Amino acid sequence: LQYINIILNFVYYQNFLKMTNPPMSETQFTLVYDALSFSLATMMASTIFFWLRVSSAGSKYKSALIITGLVTFIAAYHYMRIFNSWTEAYTWGADGVTPTDIPFNDAYRYMDWLLTVPLLLIEIILVMKLTPEESSSKSLTLGAAAALMIIAGYPGEIV
Repeated sequence: LQYINIILNFVYYQNFLKMTNPPMSETQFTLVYDALSFSLATMMASTIFFWLRVSSAGSKYKSALIITGLVTFIAAYHYMRIFNSWTEAYTWGADGVTPTDIPFNDAYRYMDWLLTVPLLLIEIILVMKLTPEESSSKSLTLGAAAALMIIAGYPGEIV
């Protein structure tokens, strides 16, 4: 695992240093800007809604609802980071939208997944009413599948 980590870090930093932001029309920039803004607002509103509803949920679902709110809170934070990276990657001037020397960093998605995917798996297992043995088995299976998805996804994107 240490060697894989070293290779992934090398590949990531090499590609990150070479990254340039592609030219973009004003419409393209605005569409992405608006989508990120809408996603951020949706995640923040969802967090508030889920946490306000905890008191009215059945006792067996309260933990799952708290975790749901935590997942959307973490997602909102990462969408904010993605949004900030987007606005730093381009400038809006008299010539329209121009790429800056600051590369757009989409690695926040993967940082989000490292936190939210395990939480979502815990949430699913909490509401399934499984025996302790079944919970352990499902946790192992789902955890391994989630780790594989995250491990394979990021290098697949940067290559």
